[in-house]
Amino acid sequence: MSDLLERLRGRGWRMTSQRRVVAEVLDGDHVHLTADEVHARAVQRLPEISRATVYNALGELVSLGEVIEVSTDGRAKRYDPNAHHPHQHLVCSKCGTIRDVHPTGNPLADLPAEERFGFTVSQVEVTYRGLCSSCV
Repeated sequence: MSDLLERLRGRGWRMTSQRRVVAEVLDGDHVHLTADEVHARAVQRLPEISRATVYNALGELVSLGEVIEVSTDGRAKRYDPNAHHPHQHLVCSKCGTIRDVHPTGNPLADLPAEERFGFTVSQVEVTYRGLCSSCV
């Protein structure tokens, strides 16, 4: 069983066949699918699943904190099931491919105290941009 499915079962999320298919489609490393891509893959497994059902399930998963909504450069939002493992994103500026990366060190250490302007920083989001090997 996938990590996402296990987490959802542990939370008591009602596991309908439609919700299960959405969670299964999102399973895996480096998964950053758009809602339309989730729907297209879900239809292959469960032909009667509607686009609205997929959007509703994705919204619930984001609200629960089990999936991260990733937006890059005005492109379609993508959904990342790697919500419980700290990571950053590497984004191809040409094709939009997104990969999870796990740089070493503490990104807060790179922000000097005088640049925090009195903020108590609770979260850091870093996006690395460049061209993937297919677009170079």
